[in-house]
Amino acid sequence: MSNNMKNIEFEIPAYSDWQDAAIKALKGKPFESLFSKTNEGVTLQPLYTQGSLVAKLGEELDLQVATIRSLQNSHVFQVAQQVHADTSEAFFTQLEDSLARGNEVITIDSRVNFEWTEDGLVKLASYFSEYSFKITIENAKDPLLAVFDNIADDKKETVKGFIVSKDPISLNAFPSVRSVSADTTVYHNEGANAVQELAYALALAAKFAQQEESFEAFSKKFFVSFAIDTQFFTEIAKLRAFKVLWKAFSSAFGNTDNIKIPTVAETSLRSFSKLDVYVNLLRSSNEALSGLIGGADLFTVHPHDVLTKPTEQSIRIARNVSLILKEETNVLKVTDPAGGSYFIESLTADFVKEAWALFLEIEAAGGIDAYTASGKLAEEVKTSYLTRLKTAQTRKQSLIGTNIYANPADMLELETNPLFADIKRTAAPFEHLRAEMTAANMKTGILALGTLKSSKPRADFVAGFLNTVGLVPEKSEPVATAEDALSWLKATEAKYVVIAGSDDDTKALVSTILADKPADVIVDVAGKFKDEEEAWLVDGLNGFIFAGQNIIEKLQSVFASMKEVQR
Repeated sequence: MSNNMKNIEFEIPAYSDWQDAAIKALKGKPFESLFSKTNEGVTLQPLYTQGSLVAKLGEELDLQVATIRSLQNSHVFQVAQQVHADTSEAFFTQLEDSLARGNEVITIDSRVNFEWTEDGLVKLASYFSEYSFKITIENAKDPLLAVFDNIADDKKETVKGFIVSKDPISLNAFPSVRSVSADTTVYHNEGANAVQELAYALALAAKFAQQEESFEAFSKKFFVSFAIDTQFFTEIAKLRAFKVLWKAFSSAFGNTDNIKIPTVAETSLRSFSKLDVYVNLLRSSNEALSGLIGGADLFTVHPHDVLTKPTEQSIRIARNVSLILKEETNVLKVTDPAGGSYFIESLTADFVKEAWALFLEIEAAGGIDAYTASGKLAEEVKTSYLTRLKTAQTRKQSLIGTNIYANPADMLELETNPLFADIKRTAAPFEHLRAEMTAANMKTGILALGTLKSSKPRADFVAGFLNTVGLVPEKSEPVATAEDALSWLKATEAKYVVIAGSDDDTKALVSTILADKPADVIVDVAGKFKDEEEAWLVDGLNGFIFAGQNIIEKLQSVFASMKEVQR
């Protein structure tokens, strides 16, 4: 029988067959409801097949895969553990510990809480002579750059590292130090999407290439820096797309060789939240795996509590995320592990097309500086940010522990790490409103109508809705009559109450409840009731709570009304 099983061949269904089955399963919903758009404007298909990919890319598919693989460096995903310390002594203690425990790249943000002394710089120079590094500085006058004055002449040629700076840094005596960076993390933290980041990276490269004596000299100093967000496949495609774009970019400068440009990456902090901070660990692990599969050369995993103040434990966990992924997934045994995936190859091609078009638009406007000065760059990044904000506030994107499954007992940490205070995080509005609501000690409640079974779904939804800003509503026992409902309303301390019940129970009781409710209690109804909405609002109903609603806008409105009532 086993031999027969080996000889069985299953017929490969056609896309049209799958489509017919999907339409049947949708039960009247349009097939187009399975399509979705990314923040980059790319339409995602419900199914990707070999046929659809070949039809879309044709001969370009083989060229895309070959380009990505030919531009992949041999040493990828080096662990770049950032040092967090308040004193020089603590800095070197942590640095030594990280190197002993698997850190491969000395990673420093120059905005430290201590001054670099001559002794400190001399000591740091000894590490730079032995290990590769990544330093982030503000400008050419940064005190940290003095470390290079303390490196012996006979070691300057072998020193390897990366300097992340807004403007290129001149270090001609150090041929293996890359000091010209297209740092897209600054745009990422303002809200830029993947296509914008790719286009800005090319635009910065065009600007800096023209400042060098030759493209070859420029390419030896250049690297790109990305932040990797939680959109797993998007970020893999972003890293792969850059290699294809770089090939086209270098060809435009008349270069036909495969020039490998390092990709420095880090976990995105715009996806982090101060609420339920251990979820940040899950986010960063997901992001790091994207970076690993996408082919990042250096990767920094930020500790899960980095928005406030990292601890020895959180720093160790962050480092171990990289080490475990690197050593135990076996991803590094495969060149371009995402290569050949119908979905990722298609998405990579879409990003290449859209990013190249935006890059040409920027160049036509006079380059990245002119484009920025015109306000177009800020405008498009803001649009992308507001779109991302809306998807979080309407729960189209889940921020576990923040906009869904929030724990109202979770203490919001008020301390903020100044290095990351200005990042436009999608969780920030929830944190701010929670702080205000908690300080005001607002009393809220849920009035359940009908039976426990009929009222529980909406009551649970409302509780989760209010939990996102730290509110713990008082819940009534299910009531079957308007008299019992009014009795509970008049006894509760809650000044904002949401009525939760089945459609039939709600329609039967709400009008009577509104006619005699306490004047100082704001009442909403859970669900959508288009036919009754106008009449209920006239009778004194405040509004409605329902799925797909903007949580922040709704609760800000409720908060303002509650403060008015309290006055």
